[in-house]
Amino acid sequence: MRNLKYIAGIGAAVVLFSCGSKKSQLPEIKPDIITEHVKYDTDDPAIWINPEDASQSIVFGTDKDTDGGIFAFDLEGKIIPEKSIPNILRPNNVDLRYGFPVTDSTQTDIIAFTERERKMLRIYSVPDMKPLDGGGFPVFADDANEAFQYPMGVSLYKSAVDGAFYAIVGRKTGPTENYLYQYKITTQADSLVGFDLVRKFGNFSGKKEIEAIAVDDAMGFVYYSDEGDSVKKYYAEPAKGNEQLAAFGQEDFLEDIEGIAIAAYEDGSGMIIVSDQQYGQFNIYDRKTNELIKAVNLTTTETDGCEVVTVPLNDTFKNGLFVAMNDDGTFYYYDLGKLK
Repeated sequence: MRNLKYIAGIGAAVVLFSCGSKKSQLPEIKPDIITEHVKYDTDDPAIWINPEDASQSIVFGTDKDTDGGIFAFDLEGKIIPEKSIPNILRPNNVDLRYGFPVTDSTQTDIIAFTERERKMLRIYSVPDMKPLDGGGFPVFADDANEAFQYPMGVSLYKSAVDGAFYAIVGRKTGPTENYLYQYKITTQADSLVGFDLVRKFGNFSGKKEIEAIAVDDAMGFVYYSDEGDSVKKYYAEPAKGNEQLAAFGQEDFLEDIEGIAIAAYEDGSGMIIVSDQQYGQFNIYDRKTNELIKAVNLTTTETDGCEVVTVPLNDTFKNGLFVAMNDDGTFYYYDLGKLK
């Protein structure tokens, strides 16, 4: 469970483009569960592990539309209405972290998502689903170009250095430098959270857009998909600077480089799983080296967002859970062991 075991000879599976086909030719891996449909358009998931009973964990997913929302699903893929958040103006991406200090003596898990049409980041407590943001935090407000003010991607980061919480936010369109803003999330006396800009960073190729962002908290790295170029890697800790550390995957994708999920294990091993959107498969990279390990065909279509947890949840997801968006308004669930 805690160690990844890669099968010898998997390099043969890394044949991404065969015979000119634009669909994956790899063996199909079917989902264990397909969720109920949202109202409009699924985009990005987040997974909350229930600390008291992992079988009661929740998958959150965005429904991307003017009258959209955050849908909550159980592990059978059924919508949980009382945990869902309706009436959000085009929510795009969503992320989650544990143990935010609401007061000196009280902690809560938090979910954050972008509300694009209001130019806001939203923060709610989990699992009671109460807003902690006073209606939302404006992002990119200092950019004189209004077109650059609309948020899209987001990842939370809980610092391994001092336990501070951050939101790293990307936008629908932006400049070739400082495409991402990083905000510190702080505790306020009125049980709401504060939100302060701490840095701007992130190069953009200018080819398509940047949406998917994922942070490896334990290793302190942030990854994002520069969709027409590569997966880019930076330090997540603001004090470590804004230098780009790596760019990988340039030759591994048919067209758009999309959702990123990080399967992290306590011994430092793990996988970075990235959606090869138009090719209909996922490329898997080593968490430590960022080298391509293999590709898998999970039978999704046009996947944007994905997410993963590495702990057992129930009898179906004994090895952890990988969730991927499908373009028919659903999310696909897989036991993580199917990806190894």
